Amino acid sequence: MVGAGHVPGIKKYMSEEKKIDLDELNTIPKGGIFGKVVKWLIPGLILALFAAGFFIKGKSAGADMIWFWILANGIFAGLGAIAALAHPLTIITAALAAPLTSLNPMIAAGWVSGLAEAFARKPKVKDLEAIPTDILSIKGFWKNNVTRILLVVVFTNLGSTIGTMAAIPFMLRVMH
Repeated sequence: MVGAGHVPGIKKYMSEEKKIDLDELNTIPKGGIFGKVVKWLIPGLILALFAAGFFIKGKSAGADMIWFWILANGIFAGLGAIAALAHPLTIITAALAAPLTSLNPMIAAGWVSGLAEAFARKPKVKDLEAIPTDILSIKGFWKNNVTRILLVVVFTNLGSTIGTMAAIPFMLRVMH
């Protein structure tokens, strides 16, 4: 089975006598330096902003900036977990993890809270079997323990992102 959009291209290649190099198709291209730099650039700038707060405005301003960061990330990530109807321990985990994970591009707050949700509400075989029908309704997404884990991941990550975007203007205001 292929999508209708792929059919013309497949027919074209099937009618040609050229040999298709499958090794080339199976090779994953190496990523560029741009992506590697950018994923560390934003956390680096945020950490530089913390440092600037301490050095330029003093200990109190630097501490205020860190508190803005912790509260904004924690509150919004926690609200995301709440929106996903996460287990109470998952909500706490999301709020505690977000301020740290948002400074590390290798791990996301949603991954941590999703793992916590998986431990708190272990998915069962019946949840896996019910996915095809549960994803047909909004209520089903929240009822099924597997899809709820996905909702927790998405909403916690979204909350952490909103928290990051909310914290930065407050931190910049402290610098003025």
